[in-house]
Amino acid sequence: MSNNLYALLTVVVLFTVVIQACSKDDRSTAIGPTVSTPIQPGSTSTPISNTITNDTAALGQALFWDPILSGGKDVACATCHHPNNAYTDGLDLSLGPNAVGYGQNRRFVRPNDVLLTKRNSQTILNTAFNGMDVNGKYEPLTAPMFWDSRIQSLENQVISPIIGFEEMRGHAFGEAVTLDSLVARLSTIAEYRQRFQTVFGTSKAITAANISIAIAAFERTLIAMNSPFDRYQKGDKAALTEQQIQGMQLFKDEGCPLCHSGPMFSDYQLHVMSVPDNTQLASSDTGAGGTYAFRTPSLRNVGMTAPYMHNGVFQTLQQVLKFYDDIGEPISQNPHVPVQQLDVKIQRVALRDFEQEQLISFLKSLTDPSFNKTIPVHVPSGLNPGGNIR
Repeated sequence: MSNNLYALLTVVVLFTVVIQACSKDDRSTAIGPTVSTPIQPGSTSTPISNTITNDTAALGQALFWDPILSGGKDVACATCHHPNNAYTDGLDLSLGPNAVGYGQNRRFVRPNDVLLTKRNSQTILNTAFNGMDVNGKYEPLTAPMFWDSRIQSLENQVISPIIGFEEMRGHAFGEAVTLDSLVARLSTIAEYRQRFQTVFGTSKAITAANISIAIAAFERTLIAMNSPFDRYQKGDKAALTEQQIQGMQLFKDEGCPLCHSGPMFSDYQLHVMSVPDNTQLASSDTGAGGTYAFRTPSLRNVGMTAPYMHNGVFQTLQQVLKFYDDIGEPISQNPHVPVQQLDVKIQRVALRDFEQEQLISFLKSLTDPSFNKTIPVHVPSGLNPGGNIR
């Protein structure tokens, strides 16, 4: 393996890449190593207001699995972020209230007037590191959340699905009274009163802010940073196969790190890619600020988190690579997006069949299946953990 490639891909322990906008011909001159603080699994930065303790994370886990936080008491955070799907749901677009079943078997109950969610449910593995730059630095208070980066920090992100009609709220109450209504619900449950008091030190600790703090604390414990790629970079040269090493070279040569850079394999920036619309939606998703821009997803655990893109239109990594082949003249793949609007960093990925296999094999080497897969048998409300998923 070349020295330039090693410098590019040592993104976890010692080195990370510095990527500048450049053409494919001169890209090698824009890549250089920079010393980074090693990332220790289980060690994350947090806002001053949210120091993670075992009690806080345990309370957050209970809330994460408890459908008491949904309007109809039938949906939990875990409904769409389930450990059996690497904390996604395996669907292109999620089904929230008035639905039953788990993952790809989930279906709406009839009659139904609740719509599909607008976008694909991203994994929350390593979401503690959102916004991390190529030097391994990030600020949890300004970490970008959602496909359009419309919200910053995990604490703020937690609230949005809870009040979202298609995600968790449903018809039970209006958006303006959602949080007050849920606080009132939790306050009637003795176990929650006791656990909130233990964590926050007051008898009136059940608040919307503390709910978000607890769930965010739990989500920051969901770390997956011990993939074969990570072990390879730490010196275990047997951790990757020859095919994966060849795929790692292709990853660099094809310009993937222009956007998939840094320890999380994401620049966390918005890009206009002209992904085709999901035909199940009544209207085109215009992305951030109506620009059709969406945030670069992390490639960590990408082999476990299909389907892909902001609307789940691609079921396989092969389909994703075909999209990058088709787009790369550039040629827009969405009639609502003019060619002139496409991101300047787009590079055509035109690979032979065996090269596709190599690149996909490397992408799958970013998988760490050793994350927390605990499914509680009980939540304080007494409802089914995860909601109506059985």
